[in-house]
Amino acid sequence: MSIVGIGIDLVDIERFRASLARTPSMRARLFTSDELSYVEPKLDPVPSLAARFAAREAAMKALGLGLGAFGFHDVWVSRAESGAPSLVVEGTARRLADDAGVTRWHLSLTHSDSTAGAYVVAQ
Repeated sequence: MSIVGIGIDLVDIERFRASLARTPSMRARLFTSDELSYVEPKLDPVPSLAARFAAREAAMKALGLGLGAFGFHDVWVSRAESGAPSLVVEGTARRLADDAGVTRWHLSLTHSDSTAGAYVVAQ
């Protein structure tokens, strides 16, 4: 299998925190109920949410697309029992990925005190 594309995205956590505070409806607009349930018990859910936002952006970049190419709920982060993250790709994003020949996704998430990031490989 060949690589169709790669994408990386970084999010400034404090800037993202300010955006969420300024526009509380952003959480539901950007994230699925599964993602919100996953981060809810965390003392500070914002770094995890920022990483999940970065995953969406990185997926768009891996497909060679820009922001707005598909809805934010079309790509989201799921967690295996082991804790490993994976991308769920649905709707318009799935159609675009199918058209590009993507059959497999690889995802890595990370965050520090100040930055959250995601790296996506579309294969």
